[in-house]
Amino acid sequence: MARVRALAPPEEIERRYGAIVRFEDRLVRAGTTVVKLFLHISAEEQRRRLLARLEDPTKRWKFDPADLDDRDRWEEYQVAYRIALERTSTGTAPWYAIPAAHKWYRNVAVTEILVGTLENLDPRYPEPDLDIPALRVRLGAG
Repeated sequence: MARVRALAPPEEIERRYGAIVRFEDRLVRAGTTVVKLFLHISAEEQRRRLLARLEDPTKRWKFDPADLDDRDRWEEYQVAYRIALERTSTGTAPWYAIPAAHKWYRNVAVTEILVGTLENLDPRYPEPDLDIPALRVRLGAG
């Protein structure tokens, strides 16, 4: 958004990309797993969703007329997203671009990425430093 709306100079936007990469690198080196998901829809899918918001009274609260102004700049946003993803996707903190037009597919893809990430982490309960026999005695089960 900053690139499209010229909210910051281009050199500042580039500096921010570098800051993001350095921050994520520090997180990874400290043991944090970073998962970045970009949920992508087409302009036509966005149009359908915006129309659905107008047609369904229970969804109107989600409608923002400013979205129509941003839609007029669709191609600029696509370029800005591509640049942001390219500049901030690294080997230790890659972006996953997920086609999100079909919610069922989006959910499957996101779930597979997150489950795979958790499997790679191999989380385990911590082993407490307990004297089990002594504690059992204190509880009258010894």
